[in-house]
Amino acid sequence: MENRSLVILGSNRKNSLTEQITRKALGQTDFDMIDLLDHKIAHYNYDGHYPADDEFEAIISKALPYSNIIFATPVYWYSMSGVMKVFFDRLTDLITIKKDLGHDLKGKSASMIAVGVDPAIPDGFEIPFKHTAAYLGIQYKGCNYYATKA
Repeated sequence: MENRSLVILGSNRKNSLTEQITRKALGQTDFDMIDLLDHKIAHYNYDGHYPADDEFEAIISKALPYSNIIFATPVYWYSMSGVMKVFFDRLTDLITIKKDLGHDLKGKSASMIAVGVDPAIPDGFEIPFKHTAAYLGIQYKGCNYYATKA
């Protein structure tokens, strides 16, 4: 398993403050980054049929060699960003039509970097990250929240 971490960046713009803060927070840590804006991820649907250019499965496959995954997202309306939410919705595929990939995530660890303007992280913000990790058998190691000026 890859010793370095994989950051899954869910900002809605390139070269965002969330990306800058994430890079600074990780400092000299050895990590790779997947910017969700660089990939086509269709919205979840119940029939499991996605366009040929959908890259969700490829992103999960890229994540499998890493032992630690860091989700980095700005806080939008007290929740994760829209692009991160689409990604999280698609995790449903890992317990329905792509169970083999879901099983391969067990035993990994995950954490989160959140960036927002409130002085403290909004109530309940971590819940989807904690519960999703637990459901997939991933050890959730917590959140680092960075408050910025509005």
